[in-house]
Amino acid sequence: MKKYRIEGLDCPKCAAKLEDQLKRSGVDARIDFSSSTLIIDGQTFEEVEEVIHKHSPEITLLESPDVEKDLPIKELVKLLFSGVLFFIALVFSPFIHGNNELLEYGLFVTAYLVAGGNTVLKAFRNLFKGDLFDESFLMTVATMGAFAIHELPEAVAVMIFYSLGELLEAIALRKSRRSVKELIDLRAEEVNQIIDGQLRTVPASQIQPGDRFVVKPGERIPIDGLVNSGSTWIDKSLLTGESSPVPVKEGDIVLAGTINKSGVIEVTASTNLQKSYTSRMLELVEEGTSRKSNRERFITRFSKLYTPTVVSIATAIAVFPPLLFGGGFSDWVHKALILLVISCPCALVISVPLSYFVGIGKASREGILFKGSNYLESLGKIDSIFIDKTGTLTKGKLEISQIETSGRYDKRELLEYAALMESYSTHPVASSFRSFIPEIPEDMKISHHSEIAGKGITAEINDKKMGIGNSSLLKDLGVDYKERGESGKIFLSIDGRVEGVFTLSDVLKVDSADAIIKLRELGIHEIVMLTGDSHDIAGSISSKLNLDGLISEATPEDKMRAVEDAIKSGKRTAFVGDGINDAPVIARADVGIAMGFSGADAAIETADVVLSGESLSKVARAIEISRSTNRNAIQNITAALGVKMAFIALGAFGLMNMWGAVFADVGVTLLAVLNSLRMLNK
Repeated sequence: MKKYRIEGLDCPKCAAKLEDQLKRSGVDARIDFSSSTLIIDGQTFEEVEEVIHKHSPEITLLESPDVEKDLPIKELVKLLFSGVLFFIALVFSPFIHGNNELLEYGLFVTAYLVAGGNTVLKAFRNLFKGDLFDESFLMTVATMGAFAIHELPEAVAVMIFYSLGELLEAIALRKSRRSVKELIDLRAEEVNQIIDGQLRTVPASQIQPGDRFVVKPGERIPIDGLVNSGSTWIDKSLLTGESSPVPVKEGDIVLAGTINKSGVIEVTASTNLQKSYTSRMLELVEEGTSRKSNRERFITRFSKLYTPTVVSIATAIAVFPPLLFGGGFSDWVHKALILLVISCPCALVISVPLSYFVGIGKASREGILFKGSNYLESLGKIDSIFIDKTGTLTKGKLEISQIETSGRYDKRELLEYAALMESYSTHPVASSFRSFIPEIPEDMKISHHSEIAGKGITAEINDKKMGIGNSSLLKDLGVDYKERGESGKIFLSIDGRVEGVFTLSDVLKVDSADAIIKLRELGIHEIVMLTGDSHDIAGSISSKLNLDGLISEATPEDKMRAVEDAIKSGKRTAFVGDGINDAPVIARADVGIAMGFSGADAAIETADVVLSGESLSKVARAIEISRSTNRNAIQNITAALGVKMAFIALGAFGLMNMWGAVFADVGVTLLAVLNSLRMLNK
């Protein structure tokens, strides 16, 4: 898959037509108008460029991924020159009108062609292709009609203001593209690589897995990797939305896009720039904006009917009233021309895709990656959420939640004994004890250490015989304990007596309870936990969070069945998970959400939404952004249709002139663009 930038494409309808032309020419292509990107698979740059030049010579294909400059200097100069000519024509028109009409027409037509020559040329090209109802055709017919009835100043003014509107619209679009691109592109340009013991500054694109580099305080980590030496605090806020820096030390993983806040660290790259976390995130966002929402598809279909309908009405206004009621043709033609200007569908076809493009960009800035506008639209409509437990609601690792003692030893002593025995073990439970007591007292001497698979550890510490493990180990050691059958318990025996009982549990994430409360506030009617864990453990978690339902000891098939039953009953569902076994149900739910930082690749690949980090609160935030984006798109549609319909009615009754018609077209388009960009500041 290759990506190229397109210049000269400032209309969604034009993008759709170009994409269709490429596909009919055998090019497997997808155009994302919002980011001005062409995505192709299989063909070379030269082959695609040749096809584009044949069908749309005004469009330029570039290999550079950079966004266009905000200010199109060439177009601005032409518009200024046209304005000067128009002013001269207006000044001299009273003196040459009637006496030298050829000179009068020459001045106005020159100003007209300088401002709108490309529009007229595009209209004639489309005419020969059989495409009559685009903006260029409507403007050309309207302005040439004005010339025909000798409304010269009005014809030129309409074209100048239309071109000015197109220019402002292009600037607004480019600024939005640049803003969103800068918002989500957190990649570093250069790296301080260690080469032959020396630091050398090299482009980040040259770094390969295994290369070593140094990150100084204040610098952005350029490539995913493993810390070799040093310790620091890392700011993940731009990547995951976490407000507080997190500590990292030797052996920890660091991700590209995060910022080193304090110490110098040496890192070994685990990937290259193209496969780094930020590059994958940027790719997800860029691909996501090319998958259209239902509203975008509706507007595209609607505009195909809307414009021909208005053209038909304009033709009827120009022809039938003079024939039926008498009167001059020029007055009715003038009304029809106003209607043509009003009917341009720019505001309709541009505002909705831009809303979803900005929404996806804003979400990605907060560590929420939508793989398509359709998923961004759908998430705001869900009413039932199914959530996996381990790694999603909980941390996914056992921690000591309770310590019971016999009274002969205090908790600190018991933890020190346990940590010393577990320090020789590779069992996952061992880390729970080691994290409590990172440093063992030097006077503790261990001997005769033995690990019994599936049961526990025996050893002697300071000549005391000890054992730590489950009830099976107690039985082997001949230690009697009445609660030996309890699950989730680790027993510590000293010289034949149980002196301590440790309860291990998969504890809730810090924000899980708050996330559930927030989902309730957003009107989610049903929150159900699906887990393969035992009923006792799952029930405890469910009751703490006050969930609506629980399915424990569930297989992937059980999870799938639960979601399918909800869908059949008319509910709109989302599933949140992170494991390989969650992939099938993530794919089946109306919206599948994966926890991206700790999630399995299969879950992330299958998901419609990926959360960059381990915070469940991002699910609620994703729903908020979805609903905000949907509201923005509806506002744009309502404003565009409402204003246009009102102006059409006024134009039909002769209560609107060409200046008002230009506002109905260009002004509403700019308002819709600005309304979409407003979301970036929310």
